[in-house]
Amino acid sequence: MSIRVDVWEGARIALFSLRSNRLRTVLTTVGIGVGVCTLLAIVGIIQGINRSFEDQLSSIGANTLQISKFPWTLNGDWWSYRNRKDLSADLVPPILNASEHVLAAAPLFFERVEGRFLDRKIGSVLLVGTTPDYATVGSFALERGRFLTHADVDNRAQVAVIGAELVRSLFPGVNPVGQRILFEGKPFRVVGTLEAKGTILGENQDLVVVVPSRTFLAHFGKKRSPNIAVALTSPEHAPAVVDKLTAVLRRERNTPPGLPDDFAINRPDQLASMYAQLTGALYGAAMGVGLITLLVGGIGIMNIMLVSVRERTREIGVRRALGARKRTIILQFLMEASCVSALGGTLGTVVGLGLARIVSLITPLAAAVEPLTVVAGVGFAAMVGLLFGIWPAARAANLDPVEALRHE
Repeated sequence: MSIRVDVWEGARIALFSLRSNRLRTVLTTVGIGVGVCTLLAIVGIIQGINRSFEDQLSSIGANTLQISKFPWTLNGDWWSYRNRKDLSADLVPPILNASEHVLAAAPLFFERVEGRFLDRKIGSVLLVGTTPDYATVGSFALERGRFLTHADVDNRAQVAVIGAELVRSLFPGVNPVGQRILFEGKPFRVVGTLEAKGTILGENQDLVVVVPSRTFLAHFGKKRSPNIAVALTSPEHAPAVVDKLTAVLRRERNTPPGLPDDFAINRPDQLASMYAQLTGALYGAAMGVGLITLLVGGIGIMNIMLVSVRERTREIGVRRALGARKRTIILQFLMEASCVSALGGTLGTVVGLGLARIVSLITPLAAAVEPLTVVAGVGFAAMVGLLFGIWPAARAANLDPVEALRHE
């Protein structure tokens, strides 16, 4: 019961003191608020980037592999990768037979082209030459029409399935299915359109057109090294499938025993590992800046509280003479410090979230803050006040009542 009374009285006296010294309270609140604002803005941007990366990585598909000449993370001399023997679409059948956990496989040939329809044009379009299995591997969803067929590939049909960005740019208000579109001056009939996928790792997935692989090679050159995209039944089987594919590819490419692999089997989790390495140091540095700013705010609280103890020495002496316990004095000053910190933390949280939102609107950086982070920000600010209020509170409680009463 006495603890509850001490807390209640301490809170009442603390709030009265804060109201009596408005300018001091505002300045102290601003100090801690700047620290929390900086920390929350940084955390918000970092969490937003992490969430965006996770969403983009999940859209690639955890159950996919991509075989190519070059690894996604280069760990050696670029020329050693450049001099590797090209891959071939003939590797697709052995890859499909390598494991029962291989669901589909498709060769991928790439070229950057310009697309035209009537008087409209769009550049930097990613032209992909592939087979019907790419619909499974690439997790594409059709919006209109159909995807490629094996007959399209066998007959080298001049057909194309276009992404949502081409639909928006070249066919506003027009159904593109059945229309003829030019890519580098070569006509293709649009047979289908893809649903929007957005941007993945900085690459606009909607600025794409898919054509039959043999049509691609006929128009853009046969001496191409494709990537081979592989879909698995489950990501759990990825390590075992990678081992089997490695053996199959070495056999099919006649790689001598003892020599390193002359191909790369890339997995999405490799991108996650690379991302963690790239952002780990940045995250630590950013958090360090925020914590240092918050530390400065905490030191400001401690200094203000020490001044408050000095100014109210006689008041403390009177209260001690009237029977107030040390515990009561300590609670009063701790609650005063934590109230200032919590108020500054609340204001800093609001401003920090606003800054993070503004950054996400005017820059490519995403921003997203979890509700738990907001609660943690305010709670952490209050804890900073308690921590830096311990010394002033202890100093106030340990004042000699007689000497305190003599203080002017």
